[in-house]
Amino acid sequence: MIIDGENFKRYVIELSEKNKRIDGRGLKDFRKPIKIEYGVSKNAEGSALVTIGKTRVACGVKLEVGEPYPDKPDEGTMIVNAEFAALASPEFEPGAPGEESIELARIVDRGIRESGAIDTKKLCIKKGEKVWLVFIDIYIQNHDGNLIDASALAAIAALLDAKFPKLEEDGKVNYKEKTNEPLPIVKKPTACTIYKIGDKLFVDANADEETICNARLTITMDENGTINAMQKGGMDGLEQDEIEKCIEIAKEKTKELRNYLKG
Repeated sequence: MIIDGENFKRYVIELSEKNKRIDGRGLKDFRKPIKIEYGVSKNAEGSALVTIGKTRVACGVKLEVGEPYPDKPDEGTMIVNAEFAALASPEFEPGAPGEESIELARIVDRGIRESGAIDTKKLCIKKGEKVWLVFIDIYIQNHDGNLIDASALAAIAALLDAKFPKLEEDGKVNYKEKTNEPLPIVKKPTACTIYKIGDKLFVDANADEETICNARLTITMDENGTINAMQKGGMDGLEQDEIEKCIEIAKEKTKELRNYLKG
């Protein structure tokens, strides 16, 4: 779509007054299909491919043995990275990670970390010496908006899919032989990003809608309805009542997305 910014924004706002969007959805409707495919990478300990509309995000989980942090000698740790493939969007360029990919990784990391989704104490092999390190690598395959929600869903799905590789007696990891032991996942945090266009709140903005949004708020919640993390984006602010509305929307929509996860 070729967008004339102001005219397009007026058109979107006019439609929103009727609870409609440019693709026929309601303001609080996610695009379809929403799909999660598990085990898409044979080289990862766990992997998943998430599709929301035309947005497609893959995630792989790799496990390595390393040393714990000195202040947490009996806990493993987690590292999240995001890669924007140049083929995923004309906006992406090859090279070092940009601000968007760094922000995306941080939002996904914070949601998982602050929820306590992984029982990190069960990643301890030998206190003060050896722990499991969990690497979560996010790959954007096709960008048509709302990468945050798709990436957060792909990350938790890949964690649920992951199995420990065999740890040999000499302490080396045998990646050719997986065990049947899953990662100690105790929560399933999911994210919902609410976008503000004009004075209306939308979920699951597509790429065209994202170009005209005034602000966004990503809220990550677990299955208990606990807010694990919030991240504000965009140039404009949000009023207190708008934030409260965003929280109510997120309660409903994170539950909806969580229904697509296995287990």
